[in-house]
Amino acid sequence: MEIGHRVDPGGPRRRRPRRVIRAAVIVSLAGCLGLGGLWAWQWWRQPAGPPPAPGPGALARTAVTAGVPAALPDLVVLIGEQEARLRTHPRDARAWAVLGAAYVERGRRLADATFYPTAERALRTSLKVRPRANASALEGLAALANARRDFPAARTWAEAARKADGTRWTTYPQLIDAYTGLGDHKAVERPLDRLMELRSGAAVRARAGAVYRDKGWREDATAALWEAAAQAEQPAERAAWLERCGQLAFERGDREVALRYFREALRVDPAQWAARAGQARALAALGRTSEALSGYRAALAGQPSPEYALELGELYESLGLAQDARAQYDLLRAQVRNAAADGVDGALPLGRLEADHGDPGEAVRGLRAQFRRQPSTAVADALAWALHRAAVAGVTDVADGDVVEAEKEALRLAVRATESKHGGGVRSALYAYHRGMIEKSLGREGPARRHLDEALQINPYFSPLHAPKARAALTALGKPSVTEMPEGVTPGVPAGAWVGASVGEVAGGGAP
Repeated sequence: MEIGHRVDPGGPRRRRPRRVIRAAVIVSLAGCLGLGGLWAWQWWRQPAGPPPAPGPGALARTAVTAGVPAALPDLVVLIGEQEARLRTHPRDARAWAVLGAAYVERGRRLADATFYPTAERALRTSLKVRPRANASALEGLAALANARRDFPAARTWAEAARKADGTRWTTYPQLIDAYTGLGDHKAVERPLDRLMELRSGAAVRARAGAVYRDKGWREDATAALWEAAAQAEQPAERAAWLERCGQLAFERGDREVALRYFREALRVDPAQWAARAGQARALAALGRTSEALSGYRAALAGQPSPEYALELGELYESLGLAQDARAQYDLLRAQVRNAAADGVDGALPLGRLEADHGDPGEAVRGLRAQFRRQPSTAVADALAWALHRAAVAGVTDVADGDVVEAEKEALRLAVRATESKHGGGVRSALYAYHRGMIEKSLGREGPARRHLDEALQINPYFSPLHAPKARAALTALGKPSVTEMPEGVTPGVPAGAWVGASVGEVAGGGAP
């Protein structure tokens, strides 16, 4: 052993090669990356959470582009969004069309025609930016014309939209409304069939229900509208279809059922003003007049519709409150006058008002012009009644001054409004009452008795003012005599023996 050499008691030290260390580090990193990748893969495989709920603007856009009712607050948001976009993208034809449709819907929901000129400017701008294949703008103009009760224009725009894109299902409801307003009930069937080929769902079922109602198929109409309410995805749409169900229930005299529908509609959408008015109508029929008056006033505050003003006025009149009634009639005239400045045709509600509570001759003149332009069932009935009222009042400037001829013309129109072969398939207590009173005035007691009784069978509560008059007229006519029965029918024969007898077979005459 050499002097001065230090011996390590633990033996010689071993050093790890660097390549071994590097290998260990690589393996560790690979393991970490593998575990991380596995975790990421597992996370990616997990089902994603529900997508965020659409905002108010998106909900309103979906509604207006599908032609269904939209919530009023959502409409305000949508209009703001579209206007903001158009400030930076003024040549976005689609945005202009959506903006126009939103303004149409807002005006309709609020019965505020001042929104319609803005809607028209937006829709025409869309057409100017994109003159060809712009079905959305054409359809919007059809909806605007229907809202203004300009049914010839609505038909023109809707037909243009159909030609631009025949597969666009939302065009066909506009065609249905236009043809209905024109009194062309056969033409309604074609767009309804095409609509049902292209689409199913709540909006289509509701549209079918409206057509069934006009045909007099009340059970089918009720089933279709109930299905529409059950299938509706948004509260405003569901409330609208529930309100229609309430209308149908009231039309057949089911006051309590109607009230339940109207209340449910208001629970779903408190801004469903038609349901508020419907609730008032049902309450009045139930004798709860204080609640009915409050309901009508609330409905008019939210949606100042001439129809609601007329109903409230007649309720006041039935209660002996003549001054309050006159205030509502003056309000109706002002509503029609103001709406006319924005393109709305108010001849129908104004004619109905003037016939019973104003100038029947003026009602005849306005409704005749309306009937020549758009001869719907509703206008035929209103003109028939105006002619009758003018004849009763001795107005000499109708039917060339011949009062009897005025009554005969009235009856021809009343027949058209109440017989399905003439297009008047809807079962309306008011229409039957009008026909019965016209027949009574002409001395045709048998048909008069039958139609007055029919009115009260359809709905004994159809009007707080006119239903009592129908009962009084029926009482004044007395029981039918043998001479009023069809030839070969004797007292005691079961009622079924009358089935199939036409109006013309009833002694005393019916349709001229």
